[in-house]
Amino acid sequence: MREISGHKEQVQKFKEIETKKADLEVLLDLAKEEDDSETFKEVENDLNELKQKLDELEFQNMLGGKDDPNNALLTIHPGAGGTESQDWAQMLMRMYIRWIESKSFGYEVLDLQGGEEAGIKSVTIEVKGNYAYGYLKAEAGVHRLVRISPFDANSRRHTSFASVFVYPEIDNNVEIKVDSSDLRIDTYRASGAGGQHVNKTDSAVRITHLPTGIVAQCQNERSQHRNKETAMKILIAHLYQKKKEEDNEKFSEIEKNKKDIAWGSQIRSYVFHPYNMVKDHRTSYETGNVQSVMDGNLDPFIHEFLMAKNSAKKQGKAAV
Repeated sequence: MREISGHKEQVQKFKEIETKKADLEVLLDLAKEEDDSETFKEVENDLNELKQKLDELEFQNMLGGKDDPNNALLTIHPGAGGTESQDWAQMLMRMYIRWIESKSFGYEVLDLQGGEEAGIKSVTIEVKGNYAYGYLKAEAGVHRLVRISPFDANSRRHTSFASVFVYPEIDNNVEIKVDSSDLRIDTYRASGAGGQHVNKTDSAVRITHLPTGIVAQCQNERSQHRNKETAMKILIAHLYQKKKEEDNEKFSEIEKNKKDIAWGSQIRSYVFHPYNMVKDHRTSYETGNVQSVMDGNLDPFIHEFLMAKNSAKKQGKAAV
């Protein structure tokens, strides 16, 4: 049903573009007949908007992976460096939430571990929307920040790292067998930033898959049962992704990105000092408008990466 719904939405968008194109042709003819500069300007503005919608539709059509239409699970972990890296992880969390909102996607913070002084130790966000995973898979990897640290009394420049992993949310009809004897389920008291308890019961749930060591946890609900359900959903997504990687490890993009959260492994650098620049090291796409990126303007980076990946895939097929 989700696949059918996705196809219907694509067709509906195409029909809307066709209708708008026909309307603009009529309006353009009218502008020519009357030599109306205001109407010409209106046609130009509408045409630019129409082109943007068409580009978006063509781009979505390029997202042909099996899991691309799915919702996504986004996790962020700081690297070594204590408060500085934890603050960077929180900045990334804000950036992605701004991007999610700009796409009119829904989201829910499933698990958030606050830092002791500032920032976060980890976060898992469920992103709900058509092709959420298809877009966000471009963000998986290590992100590097260079800035004058607000936590350094001597105002020295610091380099911080944080890792981002993205998993597709799995439909209920995808069968991933999990033996209950392979699970260790722990409950603990949910806490907010700075260690302050948000409730007084052990409602938070942590599930460890013993054969793989994969850990999933959730503390956003007051109900232990609901948190357990959500933690299992996260665990199943991780196990599904692991199975995909094992089935096709040679071509696994996520496996390639599982590197140390340190120098030489970053996919993107965000430089706040001594100059302003955000650069993606996979595509060499860069911009000097750092604030725009931190406010969620990630589409140019995502588009460049996915287009490069699609081009490389086509070249690989042609070579074969």
